Order: sequence, then C-alpha cells, then structure tokens
Amino acid sequence: MTSRNYEPKPLFIERMKKLLRKDFDSYMEILKVLPVKSLRCNTLKISPEELKKRLEEKGWKIKNPFKDYPEIMIVESELQPGELGRALEHLLGYYYIQETASMLPPLVLNPQPEEKVLDLCASPGSKTTQIASRMENTGLIIANEVKFGRIKILAANIERCGVMNTIMTRRDGIALCKRFAKEGIISHESNSEDRLIKKNQGFSLFDKILLDAPCSGEGTIRSTSRTLEMWNPKTIENLSKLQKSLIASCIEVLKPNGILVYSTCTHAPEEDEEVVDFALKNFNVEIEKIIFQ
Repeated sequence: MTSRNYEPKPLFIERMKKLLRKDFDSYMEILKVLPVKSLRCNTLKISPEELKKRLEEKGWKIKNPFKDYPEIMIVESELQPGELGRALEHLLGYYYIQETASMLPPLVLNPQPEEKVLDLCASPGSKTTQIASRMENTGLIIANEVKFGRIKILAANIERCGVMNTIMTRRDGIALCKRFAKEGIISHESNSEDRLIKKNQGFSLFDKILLDAPCSGEGTIRSTSRTLEMWNPKTIENLSKLQKSLIASCIEVLKPNGILVYSTCTHAPEEDEEVVDFALKNFNVEIEKIIFQ
C-alpha cells in the first residue's frame, strides 16, 4: 500500500495567505520537508548519557539540541523504515518517539516532584510520561482521555515507560473538572485516612494543569498529510468553542498561583490566540513569559 499526498484545499490556501502574508511561500515550502526524527529519553528507566551511548553503538548519529535538556535527542543518521519503533530500547521504554515541538508544553509546565498535575487530554501519553519523568514518579498525575480506544494506547505507553504516579480517567474533560471542583480529588499521601479531600475543606486542587487541547492539527501536516483532506473551517469554529469550555473548566480546579499550560498543534488563531484572549477576559489569570535556552 502506498501513501497518498493530499493537496491543500483552495480555501485553506486562501486563508493561510491572509494569515501569513509574506511568509506564505516559505510556509508552503516547509510543508514539503519531512520533520526530523526525534525522541525523548525516559529518565525513569535510563540516563540520557547511557541511552545515547547505546544508540550510538547501533550506528545511530545522535544530537542533543538543548544543553539544558539532554533527554531531547535528534537522530541525524538514516534509519531503515520503522527502525526507530522496532529498537529494543524503544520496546523497553527507554525512549519515547516524540516530536520536539510536542516536548515543549511539559517543559513550560515544569512539573515538580510531589505536585498534583492534571493532564486533561492525555492520550497517547507522550506528554503524560514526560511529566511523570520530570516528577521522578512522585506526586500525582490525573491523566484523562474521553475515547476508549485512545485510553488503551495511553495505558500501554504508561506501562511501557514505567510510570507509577498516574491515575487514568475516562471522562469528558469538562464534566471531569466540574466533578473535581464539586467533590475534590483523591489524595496521593499514604498517611491520609480520608482519601477524598473536599474543596470546601480548604483544599484547592491542582498545582499545574496541561490542557493539550483537541484541535484541527494544522501543525501536523508534514507528518500526517491527511490533515489537509480533513481540514474544514467549520471544524475550527466548533473546536474553538470546545477549547474555551475546556480552559474555563480547568481554571476552576487550578490552585491560586497555579500554572496552566494551554497548547495545540494547530496554527488557527481561533484555536490559539482567541482561546487565550477568552481566558484573560473572563478569569483572574495572566500570561507568563516563556524563555528557552
């Protein structure tokens, strides 16, 4: 079976020309370039240094693009099709195949050991396992996914990566946050006799929340060209409404001075800037500056 190259719809081209203006031609050219092969070392099982050594012994050429994040690795050598996913180190959970852009939201969230974190739209688990790694398998992560087929993938990746501090839930994200806001959350502390701590007892819920929202996926065109076939302006409009409801629900269960990272893999301003603007205008939140070395 051969893969099919999908052509952008005329309405997509017209829209992107208006949004990007002088950068449109460069954008269309970069869509033809395949993304680099990147992976994230799972520090719950192996150190970046040891993993890099093992992979280089296979003849792979490994580059660390960020000095402060040695777990992020780019494979510069040519691999056989599927080799990245068939390697023993992948099967053992030593690394997770993940695009570099996908790794950034958890780094911005900066979860710490012993914190309580909500990953509201968690499958397939790339960011959940990354958060667990940075928390050193301590604290508590609630990893939620609404679709049963996707939660099976989430469960498989959590198990493969040796994640032990995560509870998976299968609920509509808005309904789940409403339930948490009303009743509280399970405490992860082993010495707690009352496992359900009510919010009205003075307990604010999550230290940090990752809302990696369902989106139109315009940023995935290079790796999933079928996104062009599925693209529809009505879908963008509907997703924007959903995203606003999700971020509003998340804010209700975030601790005072807590951190919420909102991320998508799309370019649509209705799903990005418009959602952030909605949060700023309707809730007592502010934007933090993001700096990467």
